Amino acid sequence: MRVLLQDKNSKHKIYSLHEPHAYAVGKGKDHKKWEYGTKASIVTTKNSGIIVGIASHKNNEHDSKTLQTALMSAQQNRTKPIQEAICDRGYKGKKEVLGVTISIPGKVLKRDTKYQKEVKREKFRRRAAIEPIIGYLKSDYRMARNYLKGFIGDEINLLLAASAFNLKKWMNNFILLFIALRIAIIIYALKEETPIKREKYLQLFLLLLKLW
Repeated sequence: MRVLLQDKNSKHKIYSLHEPHAYAVGKGKDHKKWEYGTKASIVTTKNSGIIVGIASHKNNEHDSKTLQTALMSAQQNRTKPIQEAICDRGYKGKKEVLGVTISIPGKVLKRDTKYQKEVKREKFRRRAAIEPIIGYLKSDYRMARNYLKGFIGDEINLLLAASAFNLKKWMNNFILLFIALRIAIIIYALKEETPIKREKYLQLFLLLLKLW
């Protein structure tokens, strides 16, 4: 009945019969103005890009109001408290949440020194690194469409995608370490003058090659 009575200007419209909690999220892009589902927040570290916090939002709130839930999730997965969160302009309106300073790109101040300008530029440039992470989660980790039922399904899907992303990152680092170890063994084998030691290192290299 609610679906039949709603019109274009109705609030809290139902966009999906099997997922009535879904809502329309305005993207502001020419190729895709709207997305339907629930909002998801992702918190990553600045340098390593590891996902340390996730949050699904049942209500279509302003981005600045989603910070508290996202930061609470990130704080639970860290031993050291977060001092600063670097966000985009969509989070404008909050300067501090749960004791965490919220940094948002703004106009360059005249009183800023050259060093301060460089620090700000590097900081906000690094913030853009989360955009490809979101793209990978959507394209490679099934975040583009959720096949699990209900809002709990949205939370489970987000958790699985973030866990898979971190696991893949860890596996890539392990593979690089494995390759570096193999190269080091080859170098040591070539340096050895005695044939017995050289053969010993080459056998170890062959063993690692089988494990590959």
